[in-house]
Amino acid sequence: MFLTSSYTQLENCVEVAGGPGATAVRDSKNRELGTLLFTSVEWSRFLDAVKHDEL
Repeated sequence: MFLTSSYTQLENCVEVAGGPGATAVRDSKNRELGTLLFTSVEWSRFLDAVKHDEL
């Protein structure tokens, strides 16, 4: 099940779904463009980089 943020800045929003060992991400306004899949390690590293202003 995809989750959509309740807060959207500048109308840029993604939906995120977690599953065993992977995370799926898609554009909430353009779902037909498909889904990006990340391993748990990749997603964790991405979140850490965001939290530490490394991106």
